[in-house]
Amino acid sequence: MLIRILTTIASIITIGFGVWHFFVPKAWQWVTYIDSKATELILAVQAINIFFSLSLVVLGLANIVLLWSSKSNRFSILVILSVSVILWVTRSILQIAYPQGSINPILQYGMLSAFLVVTGCYILAFILTLVQKSA
Repeated sequence: MLIRILTTIASIITIGFGVWHFFVPKAWQWVTYIDSKATELILAVQAINIFFSLSLVVLGLANIVLLWSSKSNRFSILVILSVSVILWVTRSILQIAYPQGSINPILQYGMLSAFLVVTGCYILAFILTLVQKSA
């Protein structure tokens, strides 16, 4: 049950970051940082953001569906958890090495804290799934 709780918490936060990221470019006015004549670049940044946002939402949903489904097996859960661990460990490392939100320390360290919580939940769920005995 702890595995389900940890994964559900981390997945809800992952979905939240994905949904939030759909609105980030407009909220932070990303387009103003790009030359208005570089229309292809603007479209590329928008496409990457949509893909990234949607990927977070889908990954979070996939974690929840696989973990709560009676049809999934231990291997499928380990695979989706390993993908989530790799993604969030990478994001946490990047936030430490190249912090975003450095204009405001609360934002910078708030993001880092959230990333580390999600990372920790996924890592612990992965380890617990890995060491649990098969039914």
